[in-house]
Amino acid sequence: MISTVRRTFGGLAWPAYLVGCVLVALVYFSIPQSNATDPLRIALYCGISASAVPALLYGVRIHRPRRALPWLLIAGSQAVYCLADTIFYTSHSLLDITTFPFIADVFYLAHFPLIVCGLLLLIRARSPRRDLLSLIDATVLAVAAGLLSWLYLIKPLTRGDDPVLTTAAYVAYPVLDLALLAVALRLLLDHGPRPPSFFLLAGNLLAFLGADSVYVLQRIDGSYSAGNFLDVLWLAGNIALGTAGLHPTMVALTRTGPGRELGLSPVRVTTLAAASLIAPGILAFENARVSTGYVNAIAVACAVLFLLTLARLVVMVSEQRRLAVTDSLTGLYTRRHFEMELPKALARAARARNRLAVFILDVDYFKSINDRYGHPVGDLVLVEIADRLRAVVREDDVLARHGGEEFAVLASAVTAEDVRVVAERLRLAVAREPITVGDGQSIRVTTSVGAAQTTGHDDDPVKIVAAADRALYSAKAEGRNRVAVGDRPVPVAAVDHPSALSYLHSVSDQVDQCLSSHSHGRAVGDYARVVCRAMGGDAATVHDTELAGRLHDVGKVVIPEAVLSKPAALDDAEWALVRRHPDHGYYLLRSVPELHDIAEIVRQHHERWDGKGYPLGLAADAIRFEARIISVCDAWATMLADRPYRRPLTMDEALQELRDGRGTQFDPAVVDAFLRLHAEGEIHRLPPLFAPASD
Repeated sequence: MISTVRRTFGGLAWPAYLVGCVLVALVYFSIPQSNATDPLRIALYCGISASAVPALLYGVRIHRPRRALPWLLIAGSQAVYCLADTIFYTSHSLLDITTFPFIADVFYLAHFPLIVCGLLLLIRARSPRRDLLSLIDATVLAVAAGLLSWLYLIKPLTRGDDPVLTTAAYVAYPVLDLALLAVALRLLLDHGPRPPSFFLLAGNLLAFLGADSVYVLQRIDGSYSAGNFLDVLWLAGNIALGTAGLHPTMVALTRTGPGRELGLSPVRVTTLAAASLIAPGILAFENARVSTGYVNAIAVACAVLFLLTLARLVVMVSEQRRLAVTDSLTGLYTRRHFEMELPKALARAARARNRLAVFILDVDYFKSINDRYGHPVGDLVLVEIADRLRAVVREDDVLARHGGEEFAVLASAVTAEDVRVVAERLRLAVAREPITVGDGQSIRVTTSVGAAQTTGHDDDPVKIVAAADRALYSAKAEGRNRVAVGDRPVPVAAVDHPSALSYLHSVSDQVDQCLSSHSHGRAVGDYARVVCRAMGGDAATVHDTELAGRLHDVGKVVIPEAVLSKPAALDDAEWALVRRHPDHGYYLLRSVPELHDIAEIVRQHHERWDGKGYPLGLAADAIRFEARIISVCDAWATMLADRPYRRPLTMDEALQELRDGRGTQFDPAVVDAFLRLHAEGEIHRLPPLFAPASD
């Protein structure tokens, strides 16, 4: 009930605040300036400025963002700014004090460090991994702005005969604005989510930066007067900030954004090019005032050479990106590109209210082709199959080589009735005639096709592909060279799930024997079961968490035993091998259709809360709940175990390690739950860590 009320009032607060502040601002601008009306105007103006502070604090309380500190720092900055507004307008309008600098300027300048720190924390939350491209882009724009500011704002201020304190105050504004601009640009260019609150906060920053720049120019030429048109920008910025804090999407502003491909949009490239041409442009402009000699020619040549270099880099990066998502043998897209496009296609389909279909094709008996004719012939067969599939898919469909002899198709706007029709078209495209492989030889090749369609709401990319995979297993189990549609159960004859699971358990135990003297997988599974149940997981989630914990290291079976049991520190190459074990485990478990979810959990168990983990670099809530639990339980069991490369930690040392990793390596909620269970003795009630393994 309380949460429902909070959501209701939280959803109504921001439009009420926005409308109320706009009405107050209209009243402010409708009142003419005079001695009699100045107190009222000051109260209205400062009231709008001050209102953003409780708005931000109320938004934090109602919406409960995962990281509240950035918003609290921004609120603190606004409180200092409001105090400066009150002092400035009171002294200017009521006391006729126009001295510069004045005490108000101390508070105006003091608000900059707070808001810069708040924005830096936002950026860190949104981009926990180093996003060097956005950092470089922001630096290019900031340097260009800094050059303009130095030449036309800061340098003119240092040429006068004003007192040192006055000059320092004049210079401080553009310098601190530049610092704020650099951080704001980094925020605007990052890969984090961009809900309405993002644009409201950006509006606040741009309004303040623009107004501050004009304010300094007016101070230079002596044209500034309190209450001029700059009040429009400052008030608009205050209103935008308060609305950003109250808007429900403010919680999304501190979430980690998805990784993106290289930012080569025309807008970004054009903006960077324009910023980089500012220096030679200013050089030519300034030189034209005194001379038309060689300097202008040099400036033009520098600009042309830069543009040509930039064009070459754009073409080179575009080609590298194309090669990165293109299979070298068939010319089709790679599996990585397919997996990147699927979530985007789901989002587009949700907006258009249509449904997608995923088709997985597997070449029947392809191993026998390689064994009989050789791998070069097998490659020719794959190339011909790719050409035949390319001829029958639509231009907007995504056709990819999904694995060795597997192909995948992502088709948009496919009705339920057409799924089987499209699948049959793909199958027949391959099987319509034998493939000629040279010397008059031809091979009859067929494919089995599994298809699955999205539901149109809350679709999970992993589950859609898993459903198509299960359908493919059905098609192969029923005789091959046929189509299976839908999330159908795999016949028992196709995959002996109990036998497969028993085998995976034995593989996990084999890995444990190489690493230490205890049954690590069993221990992690036990810990994970208890923690998941304590955190409110339902029966299915508890079961999946325990099983994934039991099998989390199964991918290490492909790592040489000499590396696993090496008594010394691993070198870089050996660490690279070890860090691939979540992916190895993922692909091994995916071979069993019923374990697709378990495979994804295992793949993510070395991801970190701060986004610095592997293999996917996921962060915070993007990591599966079960994997976040296993991460803590795995660390606990590892710290207490005798590994070849280090001594076991004491209980107290291990507990401190969990506390130290809270909020960086580990999900804080999981750490809190584990520590609570440990304090209550629940962890101690589990089988001892060094209990002998038994089946």
